[in-house]
Amino acid sequence: MAKTVKNRKGEVDLEVSALQQGMKVPQATEVEASVLGAMMLDQDIVEELMTVLQEECFYKQENKLIFKAINNLSNASQPVDMMTVADRLKFNGDFDAAGGLDYLTRLTSDIGAAVHVNYYAKILVDKFIQREMISITTESLRKSYDESESVDDLLNSTQQKLFELSEKNMSRKEQSIAEIIKTKLDSLEKMQDKGGQTGLQSGYMALDKVTYGWHPSDLVIIAGRPGMGKTAFVLTMARNMAVDFKIPVAFFSLEQAPTQLLERLMVAESGLPSDKIKGSVKMTQADWTQLEDSLKSLEEAPIYIDDTPSLSIADLRAKARRLVKTNGVKILIIDYLQLMTGSKELKGNREQEVAEISRSLKAIAKELDVPVITLAQLNRQGESTSGGQKKPQLTHLRESGAIEQDADIVLFLHRPEYYGLEDMNVEKGLTEVIIAKHRNGPTGEVELKFLANQMKFVDRNDAYAQPPAPPTGLSFGSRINNGDYGDFGITAEDEYDIN
Repeated sequence: MAKTVKNRKGEVDLEVSALQQGMKVPQATEVEASVLGAMMLDQDIVEELMTVLQEECFYKQENKLIFKAINNLSNASQPVDMMTVADRLKFNGDFDAAGGLDYLTRLTSDIGAAVHVNYYAKILVDKFIQREMISITTESLRKSYDESESVDDLLNSTQQKLFELSEKNMSRKEQSIAEIIKTKLDSLEKMQDKGGQTGLQSGYMALDKVTYGWHPSDLVIIAGRPGMGKTAFVLTMARNMAVDFKIPVAFFSLEQAPTQLLERLMVAESGLPSDKIKGSVKMTQADWTQLEDSLKSLEEAPIYIDDTPSLSIADLRAKARRLVKTNGVKILIIDYLQLMTGSKELKGNREQEVAEISRSLKAIAKELDVPVITLAQLNRQGESTSGGQKKPQLTHLRESGAIEQDADIVLFLHRPEYYGLEDMNVEKGLTEVIIAKHRNGPTGEVELKFLANQMKFVDRNDAYAQPPAPPTGLSFGSRINNGDYGDFGITAEDEYDIN
């Protein structure tokens, strides 16, 4: 393999690399000249192209310096023409290197068809992307031969560079208010038959009434101290969405293995005690029948579980893209944020690392246009509060205030009985879901119920949340969070088959 040559900036020297391969570096210098000439003759073109082009889009060094001068003038709100650009080049110390007045004169006298300038700009962006791809892949190829290079680090750095490059290639066109109104009215009309639910239903009806469901591009933080049932909360929700509403869900578990998550689902779905599901107590034939019947709907549920430990943002982005594209995943759930890893450069500064992770999760939600739900830990500040009900607050989010800033919704799980704060009127298992931040809706509290023996949450008024009578020969339904018996062909009064 030919040695990779770098320039003084430490970047891959494309000219040398191209010569080694017997190829030519992607470029369009004539188009560059036409674009620069048009910009020096028409101020409107300058304003239009400044949102599309950057200095690196120009390959020829003279053209790159001239664009830099034009950009300087535009940022300073100064007029752009041949003479002002010449003055700016002199100010920058680049006048001779940019070809002097002769070259500027040639640019403004031979500009081609200015009406095609947007098409020309697209050509320059494409050539820039091609050159960047060559640089990234050449550097990755070189590192691949280096035995001292960690494969994980190589994959992460390459994925990160490619993602940043794709971000540069994403262009969003501004919309008029009339276009936005039309889009909103069309969406509103479609939602009229959905009972006010504009997003994906979580299966917790009381919560959905406040959040209106989970919405694309939203980052939702669900936080609580250890023991509040955060994993059970999102696992129940994942089951509700996938089984009851057929919504494909991706569940990234950084803390528990898939088999452990499955055991929780099996307990919740079948109603069998956890010691039987774990295998410490022998199951009867009736137990096996009950388990097999209850798992039929779960087997067909579009739930995809990934248990990669210490998952990096780059890995999450790559996995999420694939799941959204190939499996139609509509929502990402992450358990939990503080177990993820950020850039190597931020190692040792945990607050900045968590801030980067939080910011990146929001970016992934926007890029893939899906809601991202992530669990988060709280610090001990709330528990040390004397008196009161020890309810968590936004200031209790652990390790970074950026989490609160980036999130569209922040939910806290609070179970008074966990702290021994039960009042005589507080029922066992009562869980307060505190909506502490809701960027596009109201805040407040919603009451659910935690069924510890079944490892699941339900709406407080759900039929399954009520303590059962003690008859024998119970016949359980398989709904985790739905009191609708229509699909089972029975009524609430017929829920139990008493022999």
